[in-house]
Amino acid sequence: MTKQAYPRSPKILLGGIAHLGRLIDKIRLRHAGQIQDYNYLTVGFDKYLIDFLGIDPKAFEQRVLAGETDEELLLWLRANGKAHPLEDMDRWSRLLLASKPKDEEGKKRFQGRLQDIATKRGVPVSLLPPVTTWVDVIELDEERL
Repeated sequence: MTKQAYPRSPKILLGGIAHLGRLIDKIRLRHAGQIQDYNYLTVGFDKYLIDFLGIDPKAFEQRVLAGETDEELLLWLRANGKAHPLEDMDRWSRLLLASKPKDEEGKKRFQGRLQDIATKRGVPVSLLPPVTTWVDVIELDEERL
């Protein structure tokens, strides 16, 4: 049985930015046919990151698919995206990594994701490790917790 391919953890910083390596991996894995059911470019953390970077998602996707390395992509982002001081990138990354459901709808989605993970694992939600952030849910779903 082949182990599921997962993108990098959103916790891994690339160029000081959370989720960036994950976005790159999602693009590569998606186009290689290795992941299907991931939110992709236009929603969630991807959209939040793209907005923060101030880039055209399709242009970035094309660069990734052209085979550019992480370092080359960072150079492209610096040349084509919004300039952010290091402290702004750090603040943005900390906020993303600490984000939790903000309203009742978000809490329902959060609980639904936990239920889906529990179902995949064949256990009740109460036996899953306790999580409070959206990043924790990703880590749990991708078997890093």
